[in-house]
Amino acid sequence: MKTQGEIEAAVCQGINRFEQEYMGRGPKEIHAHLIGDLILVRLRGVLTAAEQQLVKTLPSDKGRELLKQVRTQLMETARPALQTMIQGITGIEVVSLHHDISTVTGEEIVLFALAASPVTREPKKG
Repeated sequence: MKTQGEIEAAVCQGINRFEQEYMGRGPKEIHAHLIGDLILVRLRGVLTAAEQQLVKTLPSDKGRELLKQVRTQLMETARPALQTMIQGITGIEVVSLHHDISTVTGEEIVLFALAASPVTREPKKG
């Protein structure tokens, strides 16, 4: 049985590896939070140089929408692998995955809804 911190750290490592493999680079910062039956992952600094340029050069709505469509499609394609990874870490089935990205701040949010709250153990007192 893992502690809440161990689950959160493993999720961060897995999502970081995913970002590197699928997006070509990892985020500058990543944090995961286990909140009951939800895992919230917040990534900062995820936009590639090409994506930043796309958002700057196209009309604001068009660049933003295009970037969101591409990122959403990549997440949908990778959904089975991400769900398998989260289930492997938590031991709980993933019910749904939700995703959004800000083209202004370069921040990305990924939310995993689980079938139940993972059972965790208290960290050892040192």
